[in-house]
Amino acid sequence: MSILSLSHISKSFPGVRALHDISFELEAGMVTALIGENGAGKSTIVKILTGIYTPDKGTLTVNGTQRSFSSPRDSWAAGIAAIHQETVMFDELSVAENIFMGHMPTGKGNLVDWPEMRRRTAGLLQRVEANFGPDTKLKDLSVAQKHLVEIMRALSHDASLIIMDEPTAALSRNEIEDLFRIVAQLKAEGRAIVFISHKFDEIFAVADRYVCLRDGEKVGEGDIKQVTEPELVRLMVGRPIDQVFPKRDIAIGNAVLSVKDFSNATEFADISFELHRGEILGFYGLVGAGRSEVMQCLFGLSAPARGSIVLEGKPVSFSAPDQSIAAGIAYVPEDRQHQGAVLPMGIRDNVTLASILQHVRGLFLNRHSEQDAVRKLGTRLDVRAANWEQRLQELSGGNQQKVVIAKWLATKPKVIILDEPTKGIDVGSKAAVHDFIGELAEEGLAVILVSSELPEIMGLSDRVVVMREGRIVSTFARNSWSAEAIVGAATGAREAA
Repeated sequence: MSILSLSHISKSFPGVRALHDISFELEAGMVTALIGENGAGKSTIVKILTGIYTPDKGTLTVNGTQRSFSSPRDSWAAGIAAIHQETVMFDELSVAENIFMGHMPTGKGNLVDWPEMRRRTAGLLQRVEANFGPDTKLKDLSVAQKHLVEIMRALSHDASLIIMDEPTAALSRNEIEDLFRIVAQLKAEGRAIVFISHKFDEIFAVADRYVCLRDGEKVGEGDIKQVTEPELVRLMVGRPIDQVFPKRDIAIGNAVLSVKDFSNATEFADISFELHRGEILGFYGLVGAGRSEVMQCLFGLSAPARGSIVLEGKPVSFSAPDQSIAAGIAYVPEDRQHQGAVLPMGIRDNVTLASILQHVRGLFLNRHSEQDAVRKLGTRLDVRAANWEQRLQELSGGNQQKVVIAKWLATKPKVIILDEPTKGIDVGSKAAVHDFIGELAEEGLAVILVSSELPEIMGLSDRVVVMREGRIVSTFARNSWSAEAIVGAATGAREAA
C-alpha cells in the first residue's frame, strides 16, 4: 500500500534546476533508499516532503489524499517525520520534553500532564530498548542516543513515513546495528521509511527498494536485490566528463607542498600527499569524509595531533591562519557567506581584507593603491557590480564567490585551497570559476580543489585523492581513473570484476 507518492515534482531556484519531473512511491513496510551524488536533489526532496520547500510543479499524495504543505507543521500533521544527521532538539530539556515538544499531553485546565508524559516516554524507551530515563537531559546523551530520541518523537506522533537522512554518520558499528534493528521493527509495523546514505553496505543491508537521482532527475529505481553496487555507481555517475571540462595542457613543476602523516584526534588520520607547481590536486569524498577538516587544519584553523608540513623545501607549522597566509597558503572556504566574506561590507573592503597591510604607507591606508588592486582583480575575475563599493550582500552568489577568490589572490599565495568553489552558484558563474582555476594553475600556482561534484573533480584535476571516513583510500592519476572507480572508492563499494 502506498503511504506517499510524488508525481511529476519539479523545483528550481535562481540559476539552478534542483528537481525535474520526479515521480515515485513510498510503500508501507518498505525501506526506500534515496541515492545520488551530493547535489543530485536528495535534500530538496526531503525539504519538500517536510514542508520546508513547496514544489513549483507536481503533486504529493499522502494515504490517498492529495496534500500541499506550506510549513513543516503541515507535514508533521500528515504523519511525516524526519531524522537528520545532525539532531535538531533542545539540549537543556529532558528526553520526555523533547519527544513530546509541540504535542504534550494535557489534563485539567489544559495544563501539561507531566505524569502521563513520563509514562508514555517510559513505554517508548522500553520499545526501543534505550538505557536512559524520561527525565535525562538531552545534553547528557550520546549522538546515537539522541537519534533514538528523534525516533521516539516520530513514534509518539504515530508517523506513517519516517525519513532517515544520513542517520549513521556519527555512529559506531554496534550503534548502527541497533539502529537497523529499530528500522526492521518500524517496517514490521507497516511504516514507510526513506533511508539516505552514501554507504553502500548500509543500503544493501537495510533497503528494500532504491530511487537514484542525478542532476535533479530520477535515473533509476527498483528492487535492491535486483541491482549490484557497480550498477548503482554507474547510475549515480553516468555522464561524460571530458566534454564538459576541457583540460588545459599545463607542465607540472616541482613539489611545493608536502604533507605527511597529518592527523587529529577525531576527524582524520595519516593524511599524506604532495602538491606540485601548476598542478590541480582534487580531493573527492562524501559528506563526513574529512576533506574540509584536513584543509582547515593545513590553514591553521585547528591544530593537528601529529604530522608534518613542508612548504617549498622548508618545514612549517601553523597555529593560526595569519601564519599560513604569511607563508603563502590561501584557503577559500565552502561557506563563503559566513566564513569567506563580510556581506554588509563593500567589494573593495572584502577584497583587501586579508592583504590590507600591502596598502599601508606609514600610519595611513593608501586608498589609491587599494582601489587599483581591487580594480585589477575585479576586472580579471569579471565581477559584475555597479561599483567596487557595492555591498557584497547585494551581489549574486557567483559574484560573491569571485570576490572571495579575489580576496585570497590578493595575498599572492603559492598554494590556494578551493573548498567547494562552485557550490550554490549558477551555471554561467560556475564555468567562469572553472576557467579561472585552470588559469591559476597555468600561471604556476599550486591548487587543491575540494569538491563533491564528480564532473568538476574529474574535469579539472591532474590527480584525485579520495577520502573516506577520515582517511585517504585511493589516489588516481588522470589517465588511470574512471568515474566508477572514484565513486566506488569514496563509498566503499566493490568494483565490477
